[in-house]
Amino acid sequence: MTVRPRWRKSSYSEGGDGNTCVEIADLHTRVAIRDSKAPSQGTLTVPIGSFDALIYSLKRTTV
Repeated sequence: MTVRPRWRKSSYSEGGDGNTCVEIADLHTRVAIRDSKAPSQGTLTVPIGSFDALIYSLKRTTV
């Protein structure tokens, strides 16, 4: 049986001009990332540790 990912939109996607729409899905050992305005255009999947490091780095540089 194939389980469909449960996508959720970034909390930052609603602000500004609306052009920064990102969705993520927890795949247990990986995180899937896609553009919510064009979900059929492709998905990037990364290990959870790499995703955590990316988010940590982004938070540090945007303060």
